[in-house]
Amino acid sequence: MTMLSWLDIMLEDLREEVFRANLMLVTEGLVRLTWGNVSGVDRDKGMFVIKPSGVAYDDLKPRDLVVLDLDGVVVEGTMRPSSDAPTHRVLYREFSEVGGVTHTHSVNATIFSQAGVELPCQGTTHADHFYGSVPVVRELTPEEVGDDYETNTGYAIAECFKERGINPIEMPGCFQKFHAPFTWGKSAVDSVKNSVALEVCAQMAMGTWSLNSEQPRLPNHILDKHYLRKHGADAYYGQG
Repeated sequence: MTMLSWLDIMLEDLREEVFRANLMLVTEGLVRLTWGNVSGVDRDKGMFVIKPSGVAYDDLKPRDLVVLDLDGVVVEGTMRPSSDAPTHRVLYREFSEVGGVTHTHSVNATIFSQAGVELPCQGTTHADHFYGSVPVVRELTPEEVGDDYETNTGYAIAECFKERGINPIEMPGCFQKFHAPFTWGKSAVDSVKNSVALEVCAQMAMGTWSLNSEQPRLPNHILDKHYLRKHGADAYYGQG
């Protein structure tokens, strides 16, 4: 058996999950055209799997997905990886507990990105997924765009979280200013679920402000209760 076929076997489950996660972008209403991508990482093997660039979701097959190492070298695949692959790679390297990354241009979350407005926690739906305000990451400089746009996007996200002391596990998403949202999670599918939550919470917030522009943020004791009942050592939501 060749080395390549061994690689196929080792990454088969991850490839199938990333394939399903990319199709979720369509079924969850997060993408138009080809405006989105999902990846998943195998930490033990130091490789991640991502959607190929510009391929329509209706045409996508598991074998089309591209495998790269964490240095950004294509290990397997005949198509070009997503143009956002360098951003995903940096997030995997900078956020060691992340297992999957999603990038979309979902309408409401992208509105926040383009406006450069953070999403404060307005209610318990938000608190179930994001522990506090979803941050806006600064726009890139002309030098960063000209040098390596997608890689520097990843570094800007990591810089934002480090400088502000934000835990990327407690806050699994952000708005890239003038661009669009990125989310992540413990797996590829989990990162898509966080993208769904971010889109819905963005829509809910704008609706809330349209009814009450003075609506305060969710009180911290309710934020703590809702986030911690689903996350952490003492979580009791679900079946365990």
